[in-house]
Amino acid sequence: MDRQNLTLMTDLYELTMMQGYFKNKDQNETVIFDAFYRTNPCGGGFAISAGLEQVIKYIKELRFDAEDIDYLASLGIFQQDFLEYLRDFHFSGDIWAIPEGTVMFPREPIIKVIAPIMEAQLVETAILNIINHQSLIATKAARVCYAAKGDGIMEFGLRRAQGPDAGTYGARAAMIGGCIGTSNVLCGQLFDVPVKGTHAHSWIMSFPDEYTAFKTYANMYPGACILLVDTYDTLKSGVPNAIRVFTEMREAGIPLTFYGIRLDSGDLAYLSKKARKMLDEAGFPDAVISASNDLDEYLIDSLKAQGAAITSWGVGTNLITSKDNPSFGGVYKLAAIMGPDGKFIPKIKLSENTEKVTNPGNKKIYRVYDKESGKIKADLICLVEEEFTEDKDLMLFDPAEPWKKTRCKAGSYTLRPLMVQVFDKGQCVYDSPKVMDIRAYCIEEQATLWEETRRLVNPQAVYVDLSPTLYDIKIDLLEKMSES
Repeated sequence: MDRQNLTLMTDLYELTMMQGYFKNKDQNETVIFDAFYRTNPCGGGFAISAGLEQVIKYIKELRFDAEDIDYLASLGIFQQDFLEYLRDFHFSGDIWAIPEGTVMFPREPIIKVIAPIMEAQLVETAILNIINHQSLIATKAARVCYAAKGDGIMEFGLRRAQGPDAGTYGARAAMIGGCIGTSNVLCGQLFDVPVKGTHAHSWIMSFPDEYTAFKTYANMYPGACILLVDTYDTLKSGVPNAIRVFTEMREAGIPLTFYGIRLDSGDLAYLSKKARKMLDEAGFPDAVISASNDLDEYLIDSLKAQGAAITSWGVGTNLITSKDNPSFGGVYKLAAIMGPDGKFIPKIKLSENTEKVTNPGNKKIYRVYDKESGKIKADLICLVEEEFTEDKDLMLFDPAEPWKKTRCKAGSYTLRPLMVQVFDKGQCVYDSPKVMDIRAYCIEEQATLWEETRRLVNPQAVYVDLSPTLYDIKIDLLEKMSES
């Protein structure tokens, strides 16, 4: 995590292809690559874009230092003239991206790289590594937060994450997805996000008795006094001792600003309801009941349906690893090559799997909203030179089943260009917002989704359509390739 230069965080074949381009092609041949994904993670209806700030940092610091050159030379597969070229390497292209925290859907470009082919090829692995990981965790967090129906979700999966980077950047992504805080102190320091935590069972066990442990903790942290009540017996010991400490705090004139209990085992629905009754009868109706213990969006949803009296949730392993869907599946595909006349020639990848056939050309995305509700109707991918305006009827059709059409009448919808320029001729032209600002934006973004799309099981898909011009280009390329 301390190394700033991540240039060699790449697959070997990116470098061997670079050398092949260096020897056999015009090094300055400009191409377009799109990074996108094909299927929403976790069986959901959408994904959340995250990781762009780290992509920007990677691109800014992209360079081969002497140590890198020496290592590559030691492999015995790179020629001296290519290694000399790498000494002065830097990124000189353009990058467009969907901003972090944005709701996104399959097959639309998350990041578009327009650069000389050697540069565009090199950055593939790192871009996918960063975007795939953080977008996955941000999406998982959004699902968990949705299940909680407004209750706070705290991320505390660091000890179960796949290493320091995954734990820290995963916590960052979880905050973007909607968590109210993280237990990861390094994440708090790096990204200025709230850090939260209580205490472990070991704290209780290290004292002569549970009451003394609670009392000592309350004396030290009266303004954030959440007591873990399941070390011995939740209802017979833990909750009564917590109530005793809260009563003594109140009698001593100590303000009970943020206090309550945490459940970490047992039947959380049953125990929380019993604990709520005990706390209320003791005069502590505003005491927080938080819960942990291998939670995910499905268990939280079930507990809510059972009437669990839990208002704060700590989610660890299943969030930071996205345990049920541990990879995002983003890909990076060539979309166009600039011809001698300066115009881009669309390129397409064929496959026996229909979903793997790519969309060609230099593209942009419009998001189409229903004007009355503000909800997303569809996304429209088109060529960059195409312009659509809200004062004309807009025909949308499913590119997989083009006979399925929807006409949006003029004045009934609004349009929003989705991608922003991040790099212009190698210079960064975009300022990344702070994580908590991205989080607020992400919450607004999710509010533009219909509830049918947000549901956890069998969500309604949002259509990602192609403009007629782009569709015709795609079909023409497919027909030409099938004839060859």
